[in-house]
Amino acid sequence: MLTLVLGGAASGKSEYAEALVMKLSGTPRIYLATMQANDAESRARVERHIALREGKGFLTVECPLALEHVAVPSGSVVLLECMSNLLANECFSPDGAGKLACERILRGMDRLCQLADNAVVVSNLVFSDGMIYDASTMAYIARLARVNAALAQKADRLVEVVCSIPILHKGKGESTACV
Repeated sequence: MLTLVLGGAASGKSEYAEALVMKLSGTPRIYLATMQANDAESRARVERHIALREGKGFLTVECPLALEHVAVPSGSVVLLECMSNLLANECFSPDGAGKLACERILRGMDRLCQLADNAVVVSNLVFSDGMIYDASTMAYIARLARVNAALAQKADRLVEVVCSIPILHKGKGESTACV
């Protein structure tokens, strides 16, 4: 089962996704960490997320690139945090896929969904501020929209988190009990 959790910055989407994973069946619980901590701000975010999942039984697997090569045990529950970081890494890192980032990520998601019993993917909604950015940022935003749309089509459940309130857009199940 694939669940896509979307939301803006500091919307509560990560907390919701972690609580949802705690309710899903399957073991082990795998946390695919995608952020490359290159500065103080990103290191602080990583530390915050580590603290959020402390004591929850997650096995953390660093996955800043090449999702299609990550091995997870059959029957596992996987939390990928977050798709927007993974895409940025694939687009802009020297070892990333560059213009083929979307294809590489979607292949990786297909493989992940074949292996795991449950996959929960967190991604950002960065499309509604109405700003015009430089060409590379606009290309990234378009790619993230493409990946999010493809995952939303494949997802069994789609939840948007707004001000820590989850809104179920697709699928079945509770949308509000996890935060």
